Amino acid sequence: MADDIPRTDEEWREVLTDEEYRILREQATEPKFTGEYLGKDDDGNYCCAGCGAVLFDSETKFDSNSGWPSFYDAEESAVELREDRSHGMVRTEVVCARCEGHLGHVFDDGPEPTGKRFCINSAALDFESE
Repeated sequence: MADDIPRTDEEWREVLTDEEYRILREQATEPKFTGEYLGKDDDGNYCCAGCGAVLFDSETKFDSNSGWPSFYDAEESAVELREDRSHGMVRTEVVCARCEGHLGHVFDDGPEPTGKRFCINSAALDFESE
């Protein structure tokens, strides 16, 4: 990891809000239809709230009616996918490739051209306008 990324639990708690910490570091999920970026349609980039890495371009955002911001593609090499067997389900977790923060999950029911739906917690994101 880069030198400017927190390394200890204590360091993460100092730089993240309670909700960001819960989601990014403890793999929690914000309640459906409550996220700050759910209805946002401005042009720009969605970045990791933990480390600032650019994760998603607003051009890939779509309304999935799932209750969380959804994207059909991620920036190349920006995210990693991991098997998640929590809560009695098998899903694919999406984490930031730079700081390993939990972002959400990806599903195979999204629109073309990828067919993917990256279902991401707003609290795991920051937005940079273009």
